[in-house]
Amino acid sequence: MAKMKAIMAAVLVMEKEGVSQAFGVPGAAINPLYAALRERGTIAHVLARHVEGASHMAEGYTRAVAGNIGVCIGTSGPAGTDMVTGLYSAIADSIPILCITGQAPRARMHKEDFQAVDITAIVKPVTKWATTVLEPAQVPRAFQQAFHLMRSGRPGPVLIDLPFDVQMAEIEFDIDTYEPLPAFKPAATRKQIEKAIAMLQAAERPLIVAGGGIINADASDLLVEFAELTDVPVIPTLMGWGAIPDDHKLMAGMCGLQTSHRYGNATMLASDFVLGIGNRWANRHTGSTDVYCKGRTFVHVDIEPTQIGRVFTPDLGIVSDAKAALQLFVEVAREMKAAGLLRDRSEWVAQCRERKRTMLRKTNYEAVPMKPQRVYQCMNNNFPRDTTYVSTIGLSQIAGAQFLHVFGPRQWINCGQAGPLGWTIPAALGVRAADPTRTIVALSGDYDFQFLIEELAVGAQFKLPYIHMLVNNSYLGLIRQAQRGFNMDYCVQLGFDNINAPELDGYGVDHQKVVEGLGCKFVRVHKQEEIKPAIQQANAWMAEHRVPVVIEVMLERVTNISMGTEIDAVNEFEELATSIADAPTAVGLLD
Repeated sequence: MAKMKAIMAAVLVMEKEGVSQAFGVPGAAINPLYAALRERGTIAHVLARHVEGASHMAEGYTRAVAGNIGVCIGTSGPAGTDMVTGLYSAIADSIPILCITGQAPRARMHKEDFQAVDITAIVKPVTKWATTVLEPAQVPRAFQQAFHLMRSGRPGPVLIDLPFDVQMAEIEFDIDTYEPLPAFKPAATRKQIEKAIAMLQAAERPLIVAGGGIINADASDLLVEFAELTDVPVIPTLMGWGAIPDDHKLMAGMCGLQTSHRYGNATMLASDFVLGIGNRWANRHTGSTDVYCKGRTFVHVDIEPTQIGRVFTPDLGIVSDAKAALQLFVEVAREMKAAGLLRDRSEWVAQCRERKRTMLRKTNYEAVPMKPQRVYQCMNNNFPRDTTYVSTIGLSQIAGAQFLHVFGPRQWINCGQAGPLGWTIPAALGVRAADPTRTIVALSGDYDFQFLIEELAVGAQFKLPYIHMLVNNSYLGLIRQAQRGFNMDYCVQLGFDNINAPELDGYGVDHQKVVEGLGCKFVRVHKQEEIKPAIQQANAWMAEHRVPVVIEVMLERVTNISMGTEIDAVNEFEELATSIADAPTAVGLLD
């Protein structure tokens, strides 16, 4: 067998496993890996400005394209601890990323050496597997196991920690005969699927809840086919948004306490049967299970056995990969349709579509400073159907989910469970690294934007252009709204009189100077008539300079976005639409 450094074997394994892109920050303890990457020249590398940023870039890269696994690299000590938020975000949403850290030499790991920390103990709760490789000959097999685990069962992240001397040691390894291990994915049986469909057939008002597992499994087409065969409306979760196009007649809206539609909640409350596929019954989707479950029968299909029954006990649980289950659902449904056995659901579908057409929130405001609802109306009018949106958390994301349109899988890139502020910029850069051609629009409030703003320089340096819609109310808006229950507005104001930018009139940070100082382009908008020209200018700048462009929209300081504590008790703080003119881009008018 060929002799090589252990770290070279690791790079060769990554090549065989399909890795062609990495994100990271080099350091002394991980320099052997960088030397091997430089020697091979097969894996491109984007230099982040913060290792947490690199971890979110890896997430964005994975989420953007089916089959991708993002790789994040850092040195020993704080580089690993900086990755924890990215690992948490990844495991919460079932996203495989590989984090690689350097470590002190084995003989010094227990001597409180400089930047020597037990990173595997720190990250175990937020990884599928974390290991410090102590034997050089195990390095290639640790990487082989990492890819096997990331792809098997419920996907998720792995961290491999490599002591310096382990990386540098010489081993024998035969890369020519190396093969990736086959991923294990549980599959439903025909008997299970037939029982689930029999339960669906017995229902009068059935729904399918489509979770992010369907998108992870690249099974959106199967979902749509099954829904069309059975004529059953679909409610996607936030992570499943795009699994069925928003303007499909069977897309019944999203359900939940925040990122939801009025018609989605009403349809859920009117249903009597729910088939959940690849979802986890997140609390911001369900609210209390007393309200969510009352009067309904549930079937839950999920790849992770311990997920079934975690939130509530379904009437039938099926452990299966979403694609494997949907292939059988489609097979059985085709047979039943050919035999004339499927029920007529036209009346129920018509009721759902009527709610979608009429239960709308107003977006067509003329106020200046702008209301956020009008911003999203303008975005619907000016971004193409195939736009990929990237967002994180806050009122900007919640309102975006209530008012924007998503027409395909992986066109809504969102960290659903963890919601770390600062995620949007690096995630958008990761999406762009994964796909140089798609239209990418990031959406942030001003605080999310400021958290990891330095990563914009990465977009300028590595020519990763995208449009960033920055909706600025100079507030921690979601927390301000949550504080209403405590009768306070405390420590959430971001505005101040900027002595260097008095024209901002108390809105605080001059984002234009910061963005331009980081090598990107910027345009500020005050009223809706300026948004279309701003987007046109952004597209021209991206074509010319290949850098991110930030469009800052100055919002009114205080807007309360629809939300509540139960799906039957959502507070509508703003006007509801009473005519088509009030909500001219509502998706219910398009299907």
